[in-house]
Amino acid sequence: MKLIGKLLINGEIEALTGLAIGGSKSDVSIGGIDNNVIKTAGGVPFIPGSSLKGKFRSLLERKKGKEIVCNCGEKNCEICVIFGKGMKNRKNDKEEKSESGPTRLYVRDAYLTEATKNMMENKEGIFSNLELTYTEIKWENTIDRVQSKAEHPRQQERVPAGSKFEFNMVYNLLKKDDVAMFKHVIEAMNLLEDDYLGGNGSRGYGRVKFDKLEIVCRTVADYEAGTPGQTIYTGTLPDLKIDPLIDEILSLVREEAV
Repeated sequence: MKLIGKLLINGEIEALTGLAIGGSKSDVSIGGIDNNVIKTAGGVPFIPGSSLKGKFRSLLERKKGKEIVCNCGEKNCEICVIFGKGMKNRKNDKEEKSESGPTRLYVRDAYLTEATKNMMENKEGIFSNLELTYTEIKWENTIDRVQSKAEHPRQQERVPAGSKFEFNMVYNLLKKDDVAMFKHVIEAMNLLEDDYLGGNGSRGYGRVKFDKLEIVCRTVADYEAGTPGQTIYTGTLPDLKIDPLIDEILSLVREEAV
């Protein structure tokens, strides 16, 4: 098994509703926020690559009716090939080498775009009434249905709707079959747009949209020649037609896949 190329997937993630991906509670003080969002060391919220990748995987597993576990046990499970397969055989508790090879999909942390960050810091446009520098506070309650009384009020920090994040993913092509499996990555992105990211999705949080997509195919020959590769798609997720895209990728990696 050898590298025949990489697919570089770039674009933006826009929060259509408030986004709450939990962070550390080590800095919670009396009278402070109960549930914080995750932030960089500089105090700027971001979307962890692990959260995005984990959501992709769980949505695909749910669609296929699989038990949501790290290693489903199927020898040729395409989801395990794409997202990684546990190295431990749970039946005999022995370590064994995965036949599928390395994880195909890398998902990077997604950071606020400079435009969004500047608007937040300067309290401009849709962020003119933002309570904090980069986030908003939403009060949540639990309702006692017998007494019709609100209980346990708490403050939830959220990244506000309209925030945009730069995202980057790398899909490794180690054999010809990996090209066809790339359709599952696009499928997961479509599923996520109709689901939610982060917490409190049933309460309206976490609706996101992928935008300004760019997919680049960079073959081994491109790396050897120092060339940037071939851009095979630019546009929106709804406009992406997967079958023609797969055909184009196959044509680009044909020589390396022999």
